[in-house]
Amino acid sequence: LPEAFLRFLQANGIDPSIYTPRYLRLKPGIDGIEAEIKCKLEKVNWLPGFYSLRPDILIANSKSYLDGKIYGIDAASGAAVSVLNISPGDHVLDLCAAPGAKLCMMLDLLGDSGSVTGVDVARHRLAACRTMLQKYSLGDRCRLFVADGTTFSLAPLRFREWTSRRPWKERKRAAKARPELIFYGRHSGVVGLSKNKLGYDKVLVDAECTHDGSVKHIQKFENWGWTTLQRRVLDAVRTDSLTLLQLKLLRNGFRLLKVGGLLVYSTCSLTVAQNEDIVEQFLKENAPAELQEINEAEEWPCKSGRIPKTLRFDPLTSQTSGLFVAKFTKL
Repeated sequence: LPEAFLRFLQANGIDPSIYTPRYLRLKPGIDGIEAEIKCKLEKVNWLPGFYSLRPDILIANSKSYLDGKIYGIDAASGAAVSVLNISPGDHVLDLCAAPGAKLCMMLDLLGDSGSVTGVDVARHRLAACRTMLQKYSLGDRCRLFVADGTTFSLAPLRFREWTSRRPWKERKRAAKARPELIFYGRHSGVVGLSKNKLGYDKVLVDAECTHDGSVKHIQKFENWGWTTLQRRVLDAVRTDSLTLLQLKLLRNGFRLLKVGGLLVYSTCSLTVAQNEDIVEQFLKENAPAELQEINEAEEWPCKSGRIPKTLRFDPLTSQTSGLFVAKFTKL
């Protein structure tokens, strides 16, 4: 690793020599995977449905993977989804949905009622989400929109309800402004919401970041070039623009959250600027926002963030990728 990145790791208390296992999640009710891939899966005791496996084991060509029975997702990312406490019947918004593993986990937890709305600004990345939904047969209760997460504005209403009460000219103008719908599951509409219940029950803002907490991501720079790392991860100008984007995503996610709902903000960055500083700024300007204790973390291999009630996963402490997690409710 280049000296600049080693200094970055040292400043954030991360040992660059750590070993991080790979993780996967099994769809509920699946067994017999070990015999097929000829490898023993190590159960992640603190996170249901998750297993670790050796880095040299290839699963991409296995029948279980091709049939949509298993999918790769880091345990820390799974923990962020778990913090939302998704229950059957919830209407959930994933404001930065690509590449889609968290989206799939949400739908697994949702079961046979409720809905998940996935949003991403990049059409090709959201198309990959659509492919995952179809591969894992999880699309019935999901809709996907190509849209800017900082301005996305659709509440979880049925399309008919959304249009029928407006004058024709207003409906026409509004239709032009609607985000592009690229996938709509047959049960992803929402029925029976009254005006005082508008908004999503749960919102995940897993914001775009420098990805410096992901060992797997940093390893890619061996091929991309270390000068690219300097530009994408260590450059102060880019970081400033990212933190502004992160704050805007958090603001909009909270705006779309119903009163009493839960929002999780997360990034896979190790930096304070993209995590605790964002949370502090957001709380200063949003009186109805309240940080919530993450009770599940009592059994998790993580540590507290620099703000009480926030969490940090890191390769050294957690044997996962780095991840920051904060949970809010709307008063």
